[in-house]
Amino acid sequence: DTTVPVITLLGEDPVTIEVGDTYLDAGATATDTYDGDITSSIVTVSTVNTSIVGVYSVSYNVTDANGNPAAEVTRTVNVVDTTVPVITLLGEDPVTIEVGDTYLDAGATATDTYDGDITSSIVTVSTVNTSIVGVYSVSYNVTDANGNPAAEVTRTVNVVDTTVPVITL
Repeated sequence: DTTVPVITLLGEDPVTIEVGDTYLDAGATATDTYDGDITSSIVTVSTVNTSIVGVYSVSYNVTDANGNPAAEVTRTVNVVDTTVPVITLLGEDPVTIEVGDTYLDAGATATDTYDGDITSSIVTVSTVNTSIVGVYSVSYNVTDANGNPAAEVTRTVNVVDTTVPVITL
């Protein structure tokens, strides 16, 4: 017997999963012209780490009873981060302040399932002008390390004039 066994992948190749998810390998089958079904003899080696974004492999090897090794078969597993971060406003929304007062923004926080706390990466854009009565906005944006942008969050700031005029004789 000099015929090598044949390994056949089950399932998809490549496989893409979200970071943090559980990876369940679909496996493979192996057949040999002399030994028949030798699937139970397959040696599987996996480098998959679902907690770290990256490209991993699962390799399958088998040798028949007469020492003939099959050609190694490999599955690629892509662990990706496609989950967007979440921005949470701190303080009130909307905010109302008197014209001429100083506006101190309460800010926001940002968390990502893979990167954790990414508050320090928030980009804040404010149109608030406390010297002119009007409705203004403060917008917050952030993108995680893998390029996933959060949904923009906006706070409304109303600059009003409620001070009663003073009449002096």
